[in-house]
Formats: sequence, structure tokens, C-alpha cells
Amino acid sequence: MFHGYRAVNWPAFLILLSGLLFFDLQRADVAQAQMRRPSELAKLIQSRMREMRAAGGFPGINIGVADSGGKSWSVSVGYGDLETAKALKPADRMLAGSIGKTYVSAITLLAVEEGTLNLDEKIEKWLGNESWFDRLPNARELTLRMLMNHTSGIPEHVLNKEFLKALREQPDKVWKPEELIAYVLDARPLFEPGKDWSYADTNFILVGMLFEKATGKTVYGEVARRLLKPFKLNETSPSDSRVLAGLITGYVSPNSPFGFDGRTIIDGRFIVNPQMEWTGGGFVSTAEDLAKWARELYSGKVLRQETFAQLIDAVPAKTGRGDRYGLGVQVRQSDWGVSYGHGGWFPGYLSEMEYFPKYKAAIAIQINTDNFSQLKARPRNYVFEVAKILWE
Repeated sequence: MFHGYRAVNWPAFLILLSGLLFFDLQRADVAQAQMRRPSELAKLIQSRMREMRAAGGFPGINIGVADSGGKSWSVSVGYGDLETAKALKPADRMLAGSIGKTYVSAITLLAVEEGTLNLDEKIEKWLGNESWFDRLPNARELTLRMLMNHTSGIPEHVLNKEFLKALREQPDKVWKPEELIAYVLDARPLFEPGKDWSYADTNFILVGMLFEKATGKTVYGEVARRLLKPFKLNETSPSDSRVLAGLITGYVSPNSPFGFDGRTIIDGRFIVNPQMEWTGGGFVSTAEDLAKWARELYSGKVLRQETFAQLIDAVPAKTGRGDRYGLGVQVRQSDWGVSYGHGGWFPGYLSEMEYFPKYKAAIAIQINTDNFSQLKARPRNYVFEVAKILWE
């Protein structure tokens, strides 16, 4: 049974054995960290969030957790309405901002899987006959991939002063995609296509236009059919009206580039039409739904393995040290390993969702203000505080 034992490379064997033991211990640590009851964890998280709220003074925060066992839960701290002192509830919905790009990316990549779209095909195939197309920066050189990873060189239309003026003056206006794109036409490209990185909602407005042209279906319809309904994301829906069920008021920071501050909802109506965000974001949700969505998408339940590899194939981004950006996904490092997710900002709201592959779990937070001075930290730091409680 032990014949030939003298031929064993004992140093190599011991290194291998120690590695296996380390892996088992690490796996045991992860399992132990996830054994605590959600009710116990919720109390610890609420206590920590109360401390952070007291230090900053933001209105309220919702935290959603989706664990490796398929369960999800959420907790709330603070107020959903400061004027009425109404307590924030886990079921309260907020605008998720750019996190909406993750739904748009997912259905676009499903169309790639089905052969309807090709990531490296020039977008002129689908949009080249539009009267405005050649006025688009870098128009004839752009690919779908460049739009989705923000390497197109197209500037951001959202911060265009004329757009913001029109938004304030026409709060009921229902914006057509072509009207949004118009604010970057004839603009000088930021850089040669594929040579640098600059984030812009405009890229994903074009992705939405291209998707609908190629598939003959609507973005919102396909997100509902292929993502929201199958994965039971019942609290997530398009932010396509000034009146949105379950949406609590947010609080806009003073000196906002949008030119207004204070409450986002007055007499039951949003101060502008959030419909203008469309595929640059475009959804209202809860923190728990966002955590569930991150777990489903980034654990590989939505896309094929080879398509998922394309999703997270990321380029250097300018959002933080070591940050990278894939196809509608932020790929970032943390004390708990690599994470996949996205941040979101919309006037009056801040959101963040992250999936941690090491723990096969996701954390999401939503805060009903965009006033960073009241947070005393980046929204992502709030995710980290939750992670410490869950896994340390």
C-alpha cells in the first residue's frame, strides 16, 4: 500500500496539504459566518446604521441582503419622510439610478446569445440610416461593446446645461431617445473610440435604441418578461412616470446640477419626469430586490458561462483605485475579494449593490438623499460596514 514512499516529494506534498487545509478552514469560516440568524444580523446591522446616521444626519437607509442559501431579507433605519417623521420601511421603494444599466445589459447579452446582436459589430448596422447618426461623436467606428463598457468617447448628455434647463422647464415632458441623443450631436469626441474610458448615460441610451431596433421589442417589456418576472423581482418596475407607486420622497443636495433641492415628491408627484433616464437607469426598486438581482445575475443564473465571461471582461475605470468596468458592471476589489455590481445616483437617492463571489451573497443599500455631506462616506462604505457584520 505504501510502496514507493521514498519517491514522494515531501516538501511539495506538505505545501499541497497545507493549501488544502487552508482552503477547508477558509470554507469553514465562510460557512460559520453565514450560520447566524438573519434576525441577529439584522439587529447588528441596524445598530451600526443608526450610529452612522447619527454621525451624518441623512434621512434613512434600507439594507438588503441575499445570502448563499437562496434567502433574502432587509432592514431599515431612519425616516422615509422627514416632514411627517414617517419611519422608513424595507418595502419602501427608491429610484435606483444607474443600477438600471445592469438590467439593460442582461437583456442585451441575452440577445447576443441568441445571435440577434454582436458585441463587436459596428452599431451603424442598426442605427446608421438614422438622419442624426453621422453627427454622433465617433459614429462609424463605434461597436456595441464600446457603448456598454463606456469606451466610446461620447460625452454625457445628462449634465448638458440646455438639457437640464429643458428638464426643469418641462417637468411633464415624455422624452424620446432621439431627443436625449440630440444633446451630444456634433460634440467633439472625448477620445478615439476604444482608447480611453469615460462614463456616460448616453452610451446606454444608444444601447437601448439599438436593442429595440434589432429585436423589434421594447427594453422595458423584455426586462419584465425575461428578468423581473422569472426571478420574482416583484418590487422593481420602470420609473416611467412622475407618479410611481410606493416611491418615497428623496432629498436633493443643495447646489445640485439639476438646479433644484429639497424634496423630490410634492403633492404625490415627482418634481421632474424620471422617465428621461430610460436605459441610462430607469427603474424603481427596493434594497432587497436589488440584492436578489445581484445574486441572480452574478452567480451565473441569467447568462451562459461564456456570455458571463464577456459581461465581467472589464477595462480600467476612473471610479477608484483598481476599479474596472465590464459590460454594464463595476468590477471592484474589497477586503472580501472581488465584487460585481453597480452604483446608482438619481436626484434625491443613492444606491449601491454588490455581489461577493467568495460568499455567494449580495448586499444592497438605498439612501433617500444624494447629499454626500450627510453620509460622511461613500455609499460603498455602507456596504462594507454590512459585510463586516456578515463575514467577520
